[in-house]
Amino acid sequence: MPVHRRSSRAAAAPRLYSATIVFLLGVFVLPSVAAGQDADVIDAFSRRIAADVEADGIGGITAAVFKGDQVLWAQGFGWADPANRVPAGVRTIYRTGSISKSVTAILMADLVEEGTVALDDAVVDHLPEAAGFGDPPADMAPITLRQLASHTAGLIREPELEGAAAGPIEDWGYKIVASIPHTRYDTMPGARYQYSNIGYGVLGYALQRAAGTSFMDLVEDRLFEPLGMRSSTFIVGPDLWRRVAVGFANGADGVVNSDFPALEHDGRGYKVPNGGVYATVGDLATFAAAVMGMTEHELLEPATRREVMTVQTPEDPDAGYGLGFSIRPVALEGGAVRFVGHGGSVAGYNMYLVFEPESGYGVALGRNYNRGATNLGEAGNGLLQALLEAGG
Repeated sequence: MPVHRRSSRAAAAPRLYSATIVFLLGVFVLPSVAAGQDADVIDAFSRRIAADVEADGIGGITAAVFKGDQVLWAQGFGWADPANRVPAGVRTIYRTGSISKSVTAILMADLVEEGTVALDDAVVDHLPEAAGFGDPPADMAPITLRQLASHTAGLIREPELEGAAAGPIEDWGYKIVASIPHTRYDTMPGARYQYSNIGYGVLGYALQRAAGTSFMDLVEDRLFEPLGMRSSTFIVGPDLWRRVAVGFANGADGVVNSDFPALEHDGRGYKVPNGGVYATVGDLATFAAAVMGMTEHELLEPATRREVMTVQTPEDPDAGYGLGFSIRPVALEGGAVRFVGHGGSVAGYNMYLVFEPESGYGVALGRNYNRGATNLGEAGNGLLQALLEAGG
């Protein structure tokens, strides 16, 4: 199995969001936003988040509003590292959790355009071990890359293998192969939406096999580097480490634990393509802009972007899961729009990303604790809707 390099990209200069950004104490706002009709919406949102974070009294939240490839406003609230009085800010790095699935799906789309794989390739064509999933339904066709990427392969959520989600990041591929015989089908492939973490792990490993290059290197070389996502990585080098927020796992019982989140920085077993990415909210904004085709570096062709943001699940043609993103219609006064996005949660960290592809508006949120007064998904969707209704 290839040895993954430790990222050295942190030494590069941080991405510049705009030549006119006003930066002060971890906040930046474009003058046009500060004076425009979005200002009241953002001000109300920021006051609410500040109050929530203070009431929680655990860590911090960073929030960003973007339009296309331009971040319009971003601000940190609370603490990235309370013990050392390091405030959460626009350069704070969080673990993205399952937003990593969106990254994996876009890598797949990029490899499809290159001709390395096809969406409807059988997974076993690239990863023969995938024939070993348990309890295959009678007369089923081989599962495809598209089905893994849309959560329609019919696989259970997690492998029934003790320790599958633990262990050093360098061994993630071995954990994938070991997990396959302990992963069974629950439904006929294609029959319904069925969220599967192990399915996305297998997808990432199949892409690695198909390309003959480390999955993590593929993502960094084909996505992070050309898009200028200089704070995004799988393995945090020393230059980036000082900006990673301390994670706090907290439950309904009120107990706050920082030890378990700290251990997971060394690896989570097979959970790399489905949960291994670290990023800032600004880098997530850049990623979303690329998915919408609004970055200088055109990552995907228009037809491929449309396919990524088209519902692939059978339950509802307008609402469901595309290729790495959840999609739902939202009614506004001027008519319905589509919200495209994904959330992520791992021990000590939550992130949420949502955008509207026609206007290019979007919201990215990161938090270094799991439970709090703010529901990141509701907050992100609510802010985006309020901005669009305000005429943004």
